[in-house]
Amino acid sequence: MTAPLPRIVHVASGREWRGGQRQVHLLAAALQRQHVDQVVVTSRGSELARRLERSGVRCHPVDWRRGLSLAALRAVWSECRRGPAILHAHDAHALILAGLVAPLSRTPFVVTRRVDFPIRRPGFWIRADRVIAISDAVRAVLIKGAIPADRITVVHSAIDLDATRAVAAGSIRSQLGLPDAAPLAVSVAALVPHKDHETMLRAAAIVHRSRPDLHWALAGDGPLRDRIETLARDLGVTPVIHLLGSIDRPLELIRAGSVFVMSSAEEGLGTSVLDAMALDVPVVATRAGGIPEMLDQGAGILVPVGNPEALAMGIETVLADSTRRNQLIATARERVAGFGADGMAAGVLSVYRSVRLER
Repeated sequence: MTAPLPRIVHVASGREWRGGQRQVHLLAAALQRQHVDQVVVTSRGSELARRLERSGVRCHPVDWRRGLSLAALRAVWSECRRGPAILHAHDAHALILAGLVAPLSRTPFVVTRRVDFPIRRPGFWIRADRVIAISDAVRAVLIKGAIPADRITVVHSAIDLDATRAVAAGSIRSQLGLPDAAPLAVSVAALVPHKDHETMLRAAAIVHRSRPDLHWALAGDGPLRDRIETLARDLGVTPVIHLLGSIDRPLELIRAGSVFVMSSAEEGLGTSVLDAMALDVPVVATRAGGIPEMLDQGAGILVPVGNPEALAMGIETVLADSTRRNQLIATARERVAGFGADGMAAGVLSVYRSVRLER
């Protein structure tokens, strides 16, 4: 019989609602269904806190307005002082807090790495008892950053498969004044450098020559918005590029698309790709980071990073070849079944147990 786990103290800054915060919510909700004793230290009033509370997950909300929050540090310390626990840091700010509290409270800690950027300061990463990498690509970056390989476990990010598949298409076509049958490329990605929207827009300009009816609905916001708008104007594709900003229901947008496009230059995994796979929307994406781990074996069309011609060709294939399109959808539907939230939770639980057994 497996001994019960000590309490899990999650630490997640959670001031935004992006992929990382979504994964914290999915994991904690899945662990809650398995009656794991846990608490999440996170930002008061954040979307993450609201969703966790609706899922019945206990939160310790704090005023966390800066990366190194004294209030958050006190909260993590107080939770660890309540009894045996395992700390789980879910982002870089959380890692620093966990790294400070863990040795003082004699609490083991785990940290999740969600991006494939090089590690510049490995200090706290090396101190972690275990590091969870969300893809093999992230694991490789961690090893290059001097993290011992035997401390790293790959647990892929996940989606709520049933909830995602139940989503209906939103009203984006009517909002844009497009006919129901008009082709629509969709993307969900922050407007930041590593998402490489420049390659996407250059691909859009290439496709526009043969498919002037193709429109692009791009959800996401960020510091590069003005630059992206300028590039769209310079390329002559402004009439078909629709920058939607941050939206409340990205799944409804994806469901409405004819093709989902991801042009990242770096990507830990990219769960919006999983959303598209579950929603039967064919995917054309770059071979960045962990993306091939979702789309290999024919689950999507993969192209080189930074190659707008290849990206355009993949999109044109999806739009013009119905047989290939249907093959992509069928393979993706089968492949995405391995990326459910309960499977992710099982992988994380095995990491917790490995830490507990060594203490």
